[in-house]
Amino acid sequence: MTDATAPITREQCEEADRNDPLAGLRARFALPEGIVYLDGNSLGALPRDAVARAADVVSREWGADLIGSWNKNHWFALPLRIGEKIGRLIGGGAGECVATDTTSVNVFKAVSAAIRLQQQDAPARRVIVSERENFPTDLYIVEGLMALIDRGYSLRLIDAPEDLDAALDEDVAVVLLTQVNYRTGHLWDMREATDRIHAAGALAVWDLCHSVGAVPVAVADAGADFAVGCTYKYLNGGPGSPAFFWVAERHLDRVETPLTGWWGHDRPFAMTDAYAPAPGGRRFLVGTQPILSMATMEVGLDMHLEVDQEALRRKSLALTTLFIRLVETRLSRHPLTLITPREEAQRGSHVSFRHPEGYAVMKALIANGVIGDYREPEVLRFGVTPMYLGHTDVWDAVETLRRVLDEELWRAPEFQERDAVT
Repeated sequence: MTDATAPITREQCEEADRNDPLAGLRARFALPEGIVYLDGNSLGALPRDAVARAADVVSREWGADLIGSWNKNHWFALPLRIGEKIGRLIGGGAGECVATDTTSVNVFKAVSAAIRLQQQDAPARRVIVSERENFPTDLYIVEGLMALIDRGYSLRLIDAPEDLDAALDEDVAVVLLTQVNYRTGHLWDMREATDRIHAAGALAVWDLCHSVGAVPVAVADAGADFAVGCTYKYLNGGPGSPAFFWVAERHLDRVETPLTGWWGHDRPFAMTDAYAPAPGGRRFLVGTQPILSMATMEVGLDMHLEVDQEALRRKSLALTTLFIRLVETRLSRHPLTLITPREEAQRGSHVSFRHPEGYAVMKALIANGVIGDYREPEVLRFGVTPMYLGHTDVWDAVETLRRVLDEELWRAPEFQERDAVT
């Protein structure tokens, strides 16, 4: 399927799947029959081994070993052990990453810590730069932080990646960017962007929610200062599984956390009345960790550590390119507008099209066995998870989309009603 002008057949997709060296990974996930799951960029599928792990944690570690599990089953070390694994996956070093809290809380900690560093080095810098298209919680967190510190800080939003240079001046303290845009799928070149940010005297905070597990990440090589991300998307950690926080080694000796909880204390069980930060990234832990979800989350993470991330990336690009080609050749008469970059180097692992009736179209798709999701305004978003999807899945999804549009199935009244979660 290398000729971009030739028609693509389902038989060709079947042949590509037979030759896929990663095809065997699919059997390790519990995927419902008759469903094409294209929403792994919101919630990854269930790894089969996570079921047994959950049962063991609940029945043996909690049920039988009770509070002794903090030591016997190493619950206390879990956020550090898992953080080390995530650190390896994102290209960080030892002691720099912890698994903890939510992405939103970790954005607060990362931007706060970056501001504190800048208050020591360049106190006149009072601007935080981000994208207007950033995931909203990142912007909300920054707004709340600025209101809290009340020291004349402001948020400067850029409307497109090419606007970054114009936004970088001597007033900028921190730049908060998401490596893969949640709506469009645009992928930043992390090293190139970080170099520009540093050249302007600012610090770089990266949100990796839509990249880790689908796009190879190398935070240390890129020179990033801080990074945060979730584990329930491409890492298949389960609903609400803990996020992660990473800080570059060069900052560890003097970086401060804004949330000085007891789990981040140097000696938490000394129960002293004054806070003393733990060494390394451990100081960014706050309170007691969610052991059940953290334990099951480790299953999906371990699978990723077994797999060549470059091979996953090649498959991701092959599948997203196939999706774009099939939609544009087989559904060309419909008002579908691609908003995802065509250039592979600028594309993450999801494909987004705008359609005037996007919400109803997506509900009709889901009712017909293709699960994607909808994002305002008018965006049909299709997450391509290379761990468990194949070329035939993409063909079947596009064929179902063609039928939904050709037969106008989306016009049914039940697809016009908005659900609480879209």
